[in-house]
Amino acid sequence: MWFDSWSTILRILLVGSATYASLIVLLRLTGKRTLSQLNAFDFIVTVSMGSIVATILTNPDLTWSDGVTALGLLAVLQLLVAFVASRWSPARSLVTSRPSVLLYDGEIRRDELARHRLEESELYQAVRMSGTGDLSRVKAVVLETNGTFSVISRDTFGDGSALQDSLLGEGHRQQAGD
Repeated sequence: MWFDSWSTILRILLVGSATYASLIVLLRLTGKRTLSQLNAFDFIVTVSMGSIVATILTNPDLTWSDGVTALGLLAVLQLLVAFVASRWSPARSLVTSRPSVLLYDGEIRRDELARHRLEESELYQAVRMSGTGDLSRVKAVVLETNGTFSVISRDTFGDGSALQDSLLGEGHRQQAGD
């Protein structure tokens, strides 16, 4: 239970080092998106990669080449799905969500809070974390696709064109320049 053999320890050290190097190369080949802030799809791929690495390190029945092949398969599938999603909007809607406006022009959109299982206190926290203590200075709060909040002040709102991909209704969008 506490110690099996030096050969097991040596295997973990050697295979772990080779897997680490392979993962670095794989991440460099797949680009910056793999290391960016994660949406749900990216999170699933990242957790799966972590699981494969753990299995490579701890399962003596799995060879290093089998594990690296599995990592490579996940990376290629992620690239393929990202490529298709960037060029075909139905696929994009399957793997990523749309940003949601939680507060607009002083009005808290409780239906959106409920849909995303958020509390008003989390909305207030996002506003405070943006350095604003006065809701009257906030034009919009957006829940982004990666789970972060964007707080847009009245001073920086402009024509509101950055909200075009959110769930802000058409009527609000037409008034955005007001």
